[in-house]
Amino acid sequence: MSEQPDAALVAQLLQLAKEAAARAGTLLRDGRPADLGVAATKSSPIDIVTEMDVAAENLITGFLAEHRPDDAVLGEESGASAGSSRVRWIIDPLDGTVNYLYGLPQWAVSVAAELDGRVVVGVVEAPMRGETYHATLGGGAVRTSGAGLPQPMTVRPSPALDQALIGTGFNYVATVRTAQAALAARLIPQVRDIRRSGSAAIDLADVGGGRLDGYYERGLMPWDLAAGDLIAREGGASTGGRVGGPPDGDLTVAASPGVFQELQPLLDGLGAWHD
Repeated sequence: MSEQPDAALVAQLLQLAKEAAARAGTLLRDGRPADLGVAATKSSPIDIVTEMDVAAENLITGFLAEHRPDDAVLGEESGASAGSSRVRWIIDPLDGTVNYLYGLPQWAVSVAAELDGRVVVGVVEAPMRGETYHATLGGGAVRTSGAGLPQPMTVRPSPALDQALIGTGFNYVATVRTAQAALAARLIPQVRDIRRSGSAAIDLADVGGGRLDGYYERGLMPWDLAAGDLIAREGGASTGGRVGGPPDGDLTVAASPGVFQELQPLLDGLGAWHD
């Protein structure tokens, strides 16, 4: 059994992650300009960055630097910075940027903390849902709604695969999206239905909270999945990548245990990890 991390340090990291995510969520919800536009693109013309992505990440990194200046940081917009402590923060300041640009509610702030290379804290703030999801390694997953009391999160009992509701997402590169669409066409007759929310962090949290039976996606980056993967696992989900591997850019799969046993090898066999 792996050694449990220092409880006091994890509690501190959780509190900082929750506060940073909440502040960024408030900025994004209340500070969205009426004329919000695309500030830059990345892997393709539809892989966008807005001024609010950058502003939210600057808020988070600035807040964390005030309290833990020696920690390393990996942020979607600012990249990697080295630290001298045992802690690294992994930040997606706005997961679901296209949804945010269009005024759709499915977007979130994702903040995770690694200790000695293991993710020990994950927070996903979903302001337009009025919900926050958080987890600590070995401490379970929790959903907080508005001023309500925190509620433990847990996966749904595993149905047969043909009764499972599965979430997914699509890449920004046209050739990859085409392959993913073809795979989805082969998968959909074998499951209850497929949902595409536009936010990996929310989808992973929804698996851990029982709102989806499973989720898969190709092309996720560490900031997309670090917090959500921990929340899913602490809610009782199984997570992985290709059979025998961890969740990564090739493939990320999260599902209630019974669904995972069927879904992961099926996706691997269907070639969900390549064009």
